[in-house]
Amino acid sequence: MENSAELQRFIEQEKQKAMLNEMVGKLTNVCWDKCITGTPGSKFSSGETTCLTNCAQRFLDMSMIIAKRFGTMQ
Repeated sequence: MENSAELQRFIEQEKQKAMLNEMVGKLTNVCWDKCITGTPGSKFSSGETTCLTNCAQRFLDMSMIIAKRFGTMQ
């Protein structure tokens, strides 16, 4: 029984890691497509940096709102 509980915890942790990786991938794709309009140079312009920061923040805020809604539905 103890091994089963440990396995369950491990599976849950792996699910959370996979969800986090998926979220980071989506955030990267969405914000890159939105904010990087030209050929990237060796560093981001100040406009690109601001856009990426705002985009990432909005994405994370929406993810938290969605997660809270799902949490209240269970």
